[in-house]
Amino acid sequence: MAGRKSPVFDTATTLGKVIAFFGVSAICGVLAAGLLVPIASLAGSSANASIEFFEELPAELKKEPLSVPSRVLAKDGTEIASFYAENRKPVSADQISQSMKDAIVAIEDYRFYEHGGVDLRGMARAVVSNLTSSSQQGASTLTMQYVNNVLINAGVQNGVDRDELTISGTKTYGDKLREAKLAIAVEKEMSKEEILEGYLNLVLFSGRTYGVEAAAQRFFSVSAADLSIPQAATLAGMVQIPNVYNPVENPELTEKRRNTVLGAMLRTGKISQEQYDEAVATPLTETLNPQTTSSGCIASESAPYFCDFVTHLIMGDPAFGETGEDRERLLYRGGLEIKTTLDLKAQKAAAESAQKIIPADDESQLGASVVSVEPGTGNILAMAQNKKYAPNDEDPAYTVINYNVGGEHGGANGFQGGSSMKPFTAIAWLESGRNMWDKIDARRDSYPQSYKWKASCQPKGYAVATGGWDFGNASQGFKKTMTVDYGLKWSVNTATVAEAAKLDLCKISEAASKVGILDYANRHPETGMPQPIDPSNPSMVLGTANVTPLAQAAGFATFANDGQFCRPRAFESITDSSGNSYPVQPVECEKALDAKVVRNLNGTLTKIAQDRVAKNSSIDVPIAGKTGTNNESSSTWFVGYSTGISTATWVGSEKKRSDFAYPATINGKYYDYFDSAQFAGPLWVDYMEKIADQFPAESFGRPESKPSSKDDDSDSDSSSNSRDDSGDDSEQSSQESNESGDSNEDSGDSNDDSGDSGDSGDSEESGSARGNGNGRGNGNGNGNGGNG
Repeated sequence: MAGRKSPVFDTATTLGKVIAFFGVSAICGVLAAGLLVPIASLAGSSANASIEFFEELPAELKKEPLSVPSRVLAKDGTEIASFYAENRKPVSADQISQSMKDAIVAIEDYRFYEHGGVDLRGMARAVVSNLTSSSQQGASTLTMQYVNNVLINAGVQNGVDRDELTISGTKTYGDKLREAKLAIAVEKEMSKEEILEGYLNLVLFSGRTYGVEAAAQRFFSVSAADLSIPQAATLAGMVQIPNVYNPVENPELTEKRRNTVLGAMLRTGKISQEQYDEAVATPLTETLNPQTTSSGCIASESAPYFCDFVTHLIMGDPAFGETGEDRERLLYRGGLEIKTTLDLKAQKAAAESAQKIIPADDESQLGASVVSVEPGTGNILAMAQNKKYAPNDEDPAYTVINYNVGGEHGGANGFQGGSSMKPFTAIAWLESGRNMWDKIDARRDSYPQSYKWKASCQPKGYAVATGGWDFGNASQGFKKTMTVDYGLKWSVNTATVAEAAKLDLCKISEAASKVGILDYANRHPETGMPQPIDPSNPSMVLGTANVTPLAQAAGFATFANDGQFCRPRAFESITDSSGNSYPVQPVECEKALDAKVVRNLNGTLTKIAQDRVAKNSSIDVPIAGKTGTNNESSSTWFVGYSTGISTATWVGSEKKRSDFAYPATINGKYYDYFDSAQFAGPLWVDYMEKIADQFPAESFGRPESKPSSKDDDSDSDSSSNSRDDSGDDSEQSSQESNESGDSNEDSGDSNDDSGDSGDSGDSEESGSARGNGNGRGNGNGNGNGGNG
């Protein structure tokens, strides 16, 4: 920062120049004698004033850690992204070529190895020249330049704007004397090699490229240790005016400056005449091999959205600074090494699958995302989506919205979960002491407003569907008596609602919240954080809540881990350039669900994944999962898992959440309707086929079975069939044939899934397999999602 100015150095007048001359001459005498005490006899009162000013200057150089880029690393140590205000890669002296050291000394301070921090001969010459002519001549030694760079770095690290700091060309004589005094102190503490190393790691070369290692890589794609003579001379010449001597932008001017440096190297005996001739004859362009380096997530090729998630975690955590500015400064200047849980093989596969199912520039503008966590640790293994990461409101192929996470982490605040939420009704059913083979009457498709749904956590102990609740299924033939297992396997809305009518809605909400699944549309009024799914509206059992893919993946991982829920985590360790460690979330697991409940649930979810969604795939490990689609198909899901990896895939519209996403032409094919069977399920299968064998998996264990010789999936009693469904028997026959393997029917089964999601008003009665409905606007607040 700028030193305190003394009136004796006001050189605006001729008198000022004369006084300054004598004052500086006196200081030179002090420096020459190696003393730091007043010498009043040297030159009158003006000189005494100068010496007093000199004595008041600090004598100790206070250093701050270098402004160093932060690096985000995958779990194997591969760099995902870097963040920097100054692109710098500190290296030791033995990692810098001798040619580079010789070049910088020759052009900047050829007497570097002879003086003690201040070159008195150079200073006196500069003083006389500057005071007797209009031109300005510098006299800073490399040690003084090192001091100046240290002061600037310290100021920036403490939050001072770089433009407010004293830089070369704007210094007063007071600033120069301050540097001189500190340079003398530095020379007493550091060797010449250490000073040279420090200078070459600090100095600006161009733009945001600082330090010789970053500069060597930026302009020549080599390390500082491998710089040739002409390359070293080019860099040494740049430090005088970094924004002018740039070999990429001003090659001719920079080559001329390079040759000046080569001449200095020849004069000082650092190179021979032959080396000089060869170097000067080498065109600058022949030595160049520039590479572009970019800061931030936008430059991450492998995991930009995970990178964005990481930055939001750091920027929102007081452990990395009291204020947002402090955290940002640490991220961009603190040299953090952020080792994450990301598995690059899984990440690459996730990105490929997401972009394959729906290209970023697809005319449908639909989004697709994949996020995986590891059961037993909560480690986030992959986080990808089909869009390109960049802010661009004009091009729908680009977005910086992370579909996988909530708004506080740069996300979209979740999407309606649809039928992917039905397992939580089944969990509450099992936790109440019931069984998956229990039979329920799934004929009912309407409840009046007067119906009281048990909800023990509500003020009155119950909930009502304001305006009544009419809903249906996505496909015909399912309004009948059936087992809970059968109803969940085929995602029958009337079955799930019939179960909920016998349960406590608060227990269903609690089952989801115990495994970390919250409603991002139900925020706390003070903290703004998502809260448990609101049980005041019965339609929540069909997936009206906005849930995030990351929460889904972590929640379903609980089913793969004997009921142990592990909070999702992104960091393994974080350290800064000084070796300080920062706290990271440890593996945090707790028993959320009874292991027996989970085994029985898995018995059904295994059928969905293995017999339907991935029936003809090459996945050869035990898998389970659940489909989901909301009425408008603006949110379609498959959340599937093995004991080795749990993954949520989502395909839908971030912008058209409350409007129909169909009809649409998607990836070149026209769809008048689509659900999870067309995209979310195949996306999960494609991804798992690539990576399942990388995550060893075991059996989920055997579910309990009905203690009977006859164990039918559904009740064949015709009296239990829907009073509206005249074609029940033939439809049921068709459905059972699908269950045995017809892929087209599986797709239709997932249609069931589309109503699945609440297919509130599915068109079942008209024979359509869609669930886009007549349930919206029934006064129960669920019209938007059709999740009635």
